[in-house]
Amino acid sequence: MSALEDDWRTGLDDVDATLIDDYQSGFPVVERPFRVVAAELGIDEREALNRVRRLRERGVFRRFGAVLNPPVIGSSTLAAVRAPEDRFDEVASVINDYRQVNHNYRRDHEWNMWFVVTAGSRETRDRILDEIETRTGCEVLNLPMLTDYYIDLEFPVVNSDRFARESLTHTDVSATRISEDAKGNLSALEANLLVEIQDGFPLSETPYRDVADAIDADVDEVLDAVRRLLDDGCIKRIGCIVNHVVTGFHNNCMVVWDVPDDELDEHGVAVGQLPYVTLCYHRPRRPEQDWSYSLFTMIHGREAEAVDEKIDELATEHLPFAHERLYSTETLKQTGAQYEELVAGDE
Repeated sequence: MSALEDDWRTGLDDVDATLIDDYQSGFPVVERPFRVVAAELGIDEREALNRVRRLRERGVFRRFGAVLNPPVIGSSTLAAVRAPEDRFDEVASVINDYRQVNHNYRRDHEWNMWFVVTAGSRETRDRILDEIETRTGCEVLNLPMLTDYYIDLEFPVVNSDRFARESLTHTDVSATRISEDAKGNLSALEANLLVEIQDGFPLSETPYRDVADAIDADVDEVLDAVRRLLDDGCIKRIGCIVNHVVTGFHNNCMVVWDVPDDELDEHGVAVGQLPYVTLCYHRPRRPEQDWSYSLFTMIHGREAEAVDEKIDELATEHLPFAHERLYSTETLKQTGAQYEELVAGDE
């Protein structure tokens, strides 16, 4: 590792390392969660809270709170355009202007701009894609997720691993179908709660009570709602959300594979269990747009060479199919999904 990658660890002790690697999920859903965590770490509540605050201030944590699951709550899609280089910034500005666009990346491919649209309904989502096509003059490749095999960016970072999840030995993987017409069927309380926590929980000794006060609800109602949303999959996990770029995993590659339709689940489940695959899902082919790929995988690593090595391994040992490697070369936009839009259902 380079000296730069080592810098983020300066001053961290074993307790910090445990907070970073072991509390990315499973944070207690109780009125005073830091009291429970502190007892597990052998420190007091105030120190546990201050450590999380300090790690967030240093950029090791993006935030403390919930990882929400937009495809379960509304309608989401991955889209791409072929932006002419002389108009690249102009096209990016048009796309990024939509609040429903929460991620946008330049990738080294003919389809060079990849973005995510998350809206309260399929109709709104598709209207936005149509508007983008009209306003930019660029054809849009629309690739909604059809099956989720494994999607999470929770993995150890306090290590010398070359690629994400290298230290993990087991992953729960399944073929979960995703509907383009998904609706969360949220209660008013749940809708208000998701909007309030979309950017994270307050960093206080009583974060759930603070959220309850903000939405004029009882803390026990909020705790019950959070547990319910976890069970329903609207919330994927609760914990300290690590900044993978700051902690060294800044090389990532989206690899797309032409897997036969009748083998998708078999290969998707198998590949999703590999320790170096951070995301694995099925999206539609678009033969009319010369897009023949159906299985998507993501690999995150500290060095580009390690990522390429693992892609080679994937192609040789697991996915002997035609594929392309789309490296992310620039972040054009990265925010959370806008849950005001999602919980409203439509504009």
